[in-house]
Amino acid sequence: MESLELFSPNEGLASELQEAILSLSQSKLSHQFRDEGLLLQSLTHSSFFNERNGQENKVQSDNERLEFLGDAVIGLVIAQSLMEQFSKASEGKLSRWRSSLVSRKTLAEIALSLGMNDWILLGRGERQTGGAVKISILAGVFEAVVGALYLDAGLEKVNKFLRQAYTPWLTALTELKDSEARKLFDMKTHLQEKTQELYRAVPSYQLIDTWGPEHEKNFKVEIQIVGKSVAYGEGKSKKEAEQKAAQTALEVLGF
Repeated sequence: MESLELFSPNEGLASELQEAILSLSQSKLSHQFRDEGLLLQSLTHSSFFNERNGQENKVQSDNERLEFLGDAVIGLVIAQSLMEQFSKASEGKLSRWRSSLVSRKTLAEIALSLGMNDWILLGRGERQTGGAVKISILAGVFEAVVGALYLDAGLEKVNKFLRQAYTPWLTALTELKDSEARKLFDMKTHLQEKTQELYRAVPSYQLIDTWGPEHEKNFKVEIQIVGKSVAYGEGKSKKEAEQKAAQTALEVLGF
């Protein structure tokens, strides 16, 4: 497919571009939308909508409202799936696993695995700054597509789609031992439980450095336990850096 960067908002090619995106996405989703406008809306980032507002444009809104709906639907389907697969798991474990499975990072990874980065309608500026692979944008479009699919085809279709999309993540969780699953899906929680058990203290996370342009910042975090520096982690968000630092700390401490 031609890069979206080639299309100026004044070139009058919005309609052709949108048709190409619709064809690609419906093929990958294995669903022909009764209301293609819903799907188009789910793929429309606010930067694209604002840039083309008033010009040739089939979509009437950006995807933020569908993103809101999709978030709720994903949470419901994943909660039900976890309850079915882990009938003996406690509420606490189920909550931690669900939290990780519906996190922005996981949603973005699933969106990339499905090729959704090629579907997103982005404004020129957002496209040129790597918007198609930003975690927040990928996660948002995945949620919005789920919201559109729910409105167009109902919960049964969404349930089937999500369980297929999540297969590698759910399979990994099923095959891991409980302790390994905790490390994989929530290293901060696992580290806190261990430090409370052994040292009667919780880890302290300190942001010690940030660098890079505003749209692509990097964060570095230090973990201290009972006043001693144990590990560092770096990531594209403070949360990601904390999780990586926690993973390193677990390895350093032999957990």
